[in-house]
Amino acid sequence: MRFLGILLAMAAVLAGVYFYLKQAAPAPHRLATQAISTTGVEMDLNAIAQAERLYFTQNGGYGSLDQLVSTGVMNLARTERDGYTYEVETSPEGFQVWARHPDVAGGPNGAGPIHYPTISINQNMEIHQSD
Repeated sequence: MRFLGILLAMAAVLAGVYFYLKQAAPAPHRLATQAISTTGVEMDLNAIAQAERLYFTQNGGYGSLDQLVSTGVMNLARTERDGYTYEVETSPEGFQVWARHPDVAGGPNGAGPIHYPTISINQNMEIHQSD
């Protein structure tokens, strides 16, 4: 009888661990490859923001992606990464660079669409991520 009690207690602990780990597992929209992609995107945004700052010192204003490339202040050869596309909004007071990725239908194991965060950086070099 004592053995049965110990066996039931172990089963309860294992079930608790199983459900805890299942809840702690990343959601479908937080896949490891997505984390790698967003890190690369953040690096690209930093490069674009640095180019904007340099462009401002040389021209007295902020420029579009095309202007940054054509004047040579940015050597970022592409304006996209892993489905993210980059967009620059400028004003006399500052700039905002956006990286957006459309949702992808059919996540793993029949889950709903995979949602990618929107990432941005501004003239203060502050990176923001919104879900």
